[in-house]
Amino acid sequence: MKKKIHPTNYRLVVFKDINNDQIFICKSTVNTKDSIQIKGIIYPLYKMEISSYSHPFFTGEKKIFVKTGPAEKFKKKYAKYKKL
Repeated sequence: MKKKIHPTNYRLVVFKDINNDQIFICKSTVNTKDSIQIKGIIYPLYKMEISSYSHPFFTGEKKIFVKTGPAEKFKKKYAKYKKL
């Protein structure tokens, strides 16, 4: 194995699925801006749009996500100006 190519700044990070507010904690090197307090301990927080808690492959159901992307917001906003 090559030496000194793997990151050394592993820490516990909270990953939060923004579609259903499920969270899980695991070690990661991901950069975060937010933090969250769980049971009196402050962890870095990483927000995800999809995880195994909300992905249809893992849930076994077809689901329309609550959060919409920029393209859907644009289409909805300007649908009234659509030419006939």
